[in-house]
Parts: sequence; C-alpha cells; structure tokens
Amino acid sequence: MFLALTFFPLNRKKMSLKSERRGIHVDQSELLCKKGCGYYGNPAWQGFCSKCWREEYHKARQKQIQEDWELAERLQREEEEAYASSQSTQGAQSLTFSKFEEKKTNEKTRKVTTVKKFFTASSRAGAKKVAQEKGVKQGQPGRERNADNILRDLKEIFTPSWELASPTEAEIQEAKAPSPSINRQASIETDRVSKEFIEFLKTYHKPGQDIYKQCKLFLDTMNHKRDLSIEEQSECAQDFYQNIAEKLQTRWKVPPEKVEKAMDQIEKYIMTRQYKYVFCPETTDDEKKDLAVQKRIRALHWVTPQMLCVPVNEEIPEVSDMVVKAITDIIEMDSKRVPRDKLACITKCSKHIFNAIKITKNEPASADDFLPTLIYIVLKGNPPRLQSNIQYITRFCNPSRLMTGEDGYYFTNLCCAVAFIEKLDAQSLNLSQEDFDRFMTGQTSPKKQESDSFSPDVCLGVKQMYKNLDLLSQLNERQERIVSEAKKLEKDLIDWTEGITKEVQDIVEKYPLEIKPKSQALAAIDSENVENDKLPPPLQPQVYAG
Repeated sequence: MFLALTFFPLNRKKMSLKSERRGIHVDQSELLCKKGCGYYGNPAWQGFCSKCWREEYHKARQKQIQEDWELAERLQREEEEAYASSQSTQGAQSLTFSKFEEKKTNEKTRKVTTVKKFFTASSRAGAKKVAQEKGVKQGQPGRERNADNILRDLKEIFTPSWELASPTEAEIQEAKAPSPSINRQASIETDRVSKEFIEFLKTYHKPGQDIYKQCKLFLDTMNHKRDLSIEEQSECAQDFYQNIAEKLQTRWKVPPEKVEKAMDQIEKYIMTRQYKYVFCPETTDDEKKDLAVQKRIRALHWVTPQMLCVPVNEEIPEVSDMVVKAITDIIEMDSKRVPRDKLACITKCSKHIFNAIKITKNEPASADDFLPTLIYIVLKGNPPRLQSNIQYITRFCNPSRLMTGEDGYYFTNLCCAVAFIEKLDAQSLNLSQEDFDRFMTGQTSPKKQESDSFSPDVCLGVKQMYKNLDLLSQLNERQERIVSEAKKLEKDLIDWTEGITKEVQDIVEKYPLEIKPKSQALAAIDSENVENDKLPPPLQPQVYAG
C-alpha cells in the first residue's frame, strides 16, 4: 500500500502564513482497499482489505498448487519411464511391458481419487496409509516411490488444515477426549476467560453448544499444527472466523446484533489460549523488526512537535494530561493478549489525541491534524514490540473489525505512522541533510524555541534552566564551527606546503644547476705582453722655463 504522505515546504514565497504551514497529509482514499471495495486496507496486506487479500492469496496459492502438481506428475512420468527402461531385458520384454501398463493404470486411478479428495482433510491419513501399503505390496524400488512421495507431500502441504463442517459423532467424541496440549495447566486469565465464555454461550442455548464444539475442534487442530508457518496459521484462523460467522447468521439464525458480540467472545476465548504460540513466533522476523523500529525511534528523539507541525500545546495542563494518557494507552497495548483488546488501546489513544487537538484549537480536529500528532505520540512513547503487535492484530483479529469502523480507521492510521517513521528523512522535516545527519548522530540538538509565553506558575529556576540550555547549545555550535574551521585551515596549510614543495622539485628537475670549475686569476692587465721588450718607455713630464 502506497501512502500519500505529502509535506508542504515552510519557506514558500508569495504565500500567506496559513498556506505556508507544513503538515503531513494522507488522502483518505489511500486508507481504503486498493481494489475499490470500500473497506479499509492494510500495508501488511499490500493495500488490500482482509477479504480481498484472502481472495488474492487463494488465487496465488491455487496457481502454485497447479504448478507443483504438474511438476510432480512430470517427475513421476520420468521415474516410470526410467523404471521401465531399466527393467526391460531380452526375452521378457512383453511381460515387463504388460506389468508396466497395469501399474500405470493403477497409478492413474489413484491420481483421480487423490484429486477428488485433494481438499478433504479427513481423507489425508487414509489415502496416505493406502498409498504406503500399496507401495510395499508392489515392491516398488525406492527411486520410483519418490514421485509418489512428492505427490503426497504436496497434498499434505496445500490441503487446508481443517474444514469447518457439521461435526460428526466421531469428531465430537474426539473433541471431548482429553488432549494433553489443551488440558495443560492453564493460567488464571485463561481459566477466567473460559468461564466467561461458557457463561456467555449459555444465553445462546443450542447454538451455544455447537459454537463451543467448533471452538474446541479448532483449538485441537491448531495444537496439532504447530509446524505450520504463521501465515498458514493465520489463514486457518481467518477461515474459522468467516465460517463461524456465516453459521451464526444462516444456520443458527442468530440476530445480527448478537453476532458481533459472539464473534468478540469467540476471538477472546481462542486467542487467549493461542497467544503464547502465535505472538512473535521464533519462525518470523517480527522480533528483528521490533528492534529496528525501537532503534529508529530512539535515534529520532530530537524531533519536535514544531517539525511535525503538531497542533498540540502541551503547556496547557489538560492537553498535557491527554498526551500522557495517549502515550500510556499505546504502551499498554503490548500487555493485552486479545487482538480486540489491543485495538481498543489504539482507539483510546486516538480519542485522547483528538481531545488534545480540540482543546488546543478550540475546534474539532481534522484527519490532517490527527496523523502528525499520532506520529509524535509514537515517537515520544516508543511502544514496546510495536511491529509484533501490529502483525499479531493483522493476522489474528476478526477481519470485520479491521475492514470497517473506527477501530479499523485508527489501526490503519497507526500503520501509516509506523511506515512514515521508518522512512523519515531530512526533506520530510524540511531540514538540510547536514543538520539531519548531525541530529541523528547526536552531535547537536535542535534549538529550543525561547518561550516568551511561560505560564505564570512556572518558577524562575525553570526559565533560567532553559536559557542556560540554549546558551550551552549555542556555545557548542560555536565550538564545533571553530574546530571545523581549524581543521580546514590545517588542511589548507598542508596542501599549500605540499604544493610549494612540488613546484620547487619540478623547477629543479627542469633546470638542473651546473657548477663550472674556477678559472685562474690574471697577474696584470697586460700580462700576456710580458715578453715584448721593444715598447717605448713611458712619457715623462717636461718642464719649460720661460
């Protein structure tokens, strides 16, 4: 299911303040089943409602069954051909061929019978036993029996684990017989729920007895199907809900107003006993998802109501109480064992949110106000095992509650809130990627808005504390900037030194320095004419008397 989570930027020019308001908007049509049936969809069902998802699931499963059946038949033909070729020898070829034809005819007859009983649970054990005895009597080699084993395994895997029909006398006696798995030492809550369920069914007289028998048969079947995957167990529960509801309306003629009450009691009785086996089973990755969501929410502890545009003023005492109650309800969901009770916690939480918004705005809350506030409550509360609870409700809750009504609406919004938290990024909160990364790593935290509207009852110490926290935050940011600039300057100096050194080396390599030997000094200017003795003497000064 694709969620239309739209975020309106905060800084848009030429728009009024009201239009600049950033919010989380979900188109209500996106909450409905994408097949257009009008019921609420669910991300766990790929955007389908419970009914449409079951139809799609059955189509896919039938297609897989058909493909696996064709594969098994092809493998069996290959085994038969290999067996026939290995057994054919000279002198006995006609006899071997006749035996092969007889065996092939028997195999075809058995296949037709198996196809007819493919979806009949009661025929599985008998057909399997007959096939085994038949294989032993005919003395089939181990390799040939592989194809038969494949067919039997496919039939056992894809045949519905139970079929809700009118119980026979043998089934009733089997249900009455003590079962070690059911008659284990029950907890106090299980005993209390069982007594309440029996007292409730007494008001239905004869239909009540039949309902109790059907529930006991279902529990006994589930206790023998622990090896099934959680999806297959969920399918069994959904089939049971659907069939028992149809019987209440058609066979037992229960009034419509009593059908819903009966279904709630049936769900409570069954899931109280099955809770420890089907909630967060080890065969799934529910626990891994729980840890991932909790870690994600802890990393987003810095998100403020202003970033989500939450229309809730927690400075109002009544609003603050509503927020605390909403957080308490969403956390309390994990302590419940029945899917309907978990849904009730979500509904109570949502109603407290609507009341908080109404008190803050002095007007009824809208759907666009509800979702961001629900996201804020989830971030602030960090409910334990959130994904496990959502999956448990999705798998084993009465589908009619998730498809319609306020419970289904609030649960769908919770799924949207969790999906938003998992994909929250800088753009969603109108932050730069740098600030978002710093907030996520814990290097810094968003600035607290200095409130000039403190309540008169707030003491001066609290006000001074917030001012000091803001000052420390500013000093921390300044220190981080100085350290960042110092590191940048250091890097620039290192780069400059390396650059100068490289340039000098390049010049030296391009113009190498050559040192010439020192020349001899001349004794006199005319030293080369020393050997010439015929030069006239130098002129002498003359004195004239006169």
